[in-house]
Amino acid sequence: MKPGIHPRCHPVVYRDKEADFAFLTRSTATSDQTIEWTDGNTYPVIDVQISSASHPFWTGRQRLLDTAGRVEKFRHKYARSRATIRI
Repeated sequence: MKPGIHPRCHPVVYRDKEADFAFLTRSTATSDQTIEWTDGNTYPVIDVQISSASHPFWTGRQRLLDTAGRVEKFRHKYARSRATIRI
C-alpha cells in the first residue's frame, strides 16, 4: 500500500437505538458523539436506522403486502388493452 493515500481506519461503535443493539467494528467513518464500550474505552458512535437486529429479513417479522389487490388492479387495467390488440 502506498503511504499517505488511504483514510485512517479506527474502532467505531454502530448503534441501532430501536433494537437496543450496538457493535464495535473498524471503520473510516467518524462522529462527534462518543460512547463508553464494555471494555472501558471510549469510541465514536454512529447511530443507524436499521441493523441486523431490526431488519425484517433477519428477524423474520416481514410485512405482508396486499398483493392480491395489486394483481387484480393490474389485470383489470390491462385486460381492456389486451382485448383491443389483434395479432
